[in-house]
Amino acid sequence: MKRKKQTDKIEKKEKKKKKISKWTIACSILDLLVVIFFLVVYGPFDSFKNWWITTALATGNHKYFANVLYSKADIQQALDNNKVLETDENTNIADITFNDTRTDHYESIYEEQVLKRDEGNDLYKVVEIDEKDYKGFLVVVYDASRISLVTSSKINYGGQKLVDMAKEKDAVVAINASGFGRRSGSLLPTGTVIQNGKIVSVGGRNYHGGGLIGFTKNNVLMLTTESATSAIKKGLYNAMTFGPFLIVNGESAKVKGNGGWGVANRTAIAQRKDGIVLFLVIDGRSASSSGISIADMIVLLEKYGAYNAANLDGGGSSTLVVKGELINSPRGYGYSGQRYLPNAWIVK
Repeated sequence: MKRKKQTDKIEKKEKKKKKISKWTIACSILDLLVVIFFLVVYGPFDSFKNWWITTALATGNHKYFANVLYSKADIQQALDNNKVLETDENTNIADITFNDTRTDHYESIYEEQVLKRDEGNDLYKVVEIDEKDYKGFLVVVYDASRISLVTSSKINYGGQKLVDMAKEKDAVVAINASGFGRRSGSLLPTGTVIQNGKIVSVGGRNYHGGGLIGFTKNNVLMLTTESATSAIKKGLYNAMTFGPFLIVNGESAKVKGNGGWGVANRTAIAQRKDGIVLFLVIDGRSASSSGISIADMIVLLEKYGAYNAANLDGGGSSTLVVKGELINSPRGYGYSGQRYLPNAWIVK
């Protein structure tokens, strides 16, 4: 009987030791994770800090994420070390010549993807982008005269999904255009919007660099920091405001760090010197496509021969519709699917 009691006591002590041991291990792991967290967030290397701050500040509704982990001084330092240094030039319209680009000889795979047309389709071509860290689509538009800027018929009622806007406007291709804010249920496009040679909207301040992005009556993509009135006098016909300008007259913007925009979904519009227009939409915020930085987007557009190029609204707004169908995978923070937009660039 005594032996049994002694055995029970020993077993209880062993169980207690095991419990203490498991608790010790759990605490040690937690301590290690905390140490790793502080090393990553506040350690000697700035990679995470730069990524976190610039990605947060590039969002429309989640800028406060930057302040969760970092001070104002840290944020300013990250912005100083990661920014886009745009060229001071505006588009030289005379540089764009609309040439017949049909050929059987290509200088690179990128030239072939642009110039080799799909059989039976001389209007546009969809090229799938599949890089290591990001995925998306490039739409090559061969006839720039078929491009226009359209406003949602429900802009005063919260806007429209791009699929619905494209169907309503009979568009064969559509991408998102302006950034926007909200006011009393309406969507207010960032900066100035010009349609058919007239100013139709003057909205909130543009904090994204760049300026007016649009097409002249002669179908040249014009990027300019001039006033809307001055640009209209020079032929600007359809335009919206955003930025930064990525390439102007063949000269690419200089990028410090990641450009100050982090890594995210992005949309860009560009034109080659031969007049071909490029719509670029890159997915982000997913396991299959983390997104693209401004620096990498410039490099990608250079490969496809962009002579003038500008960044459009990105993040959850980045959307591509072809023949009435959603082609890419729009995704914001905490949600997936299409946003309600104020306007769009379409091919009709």
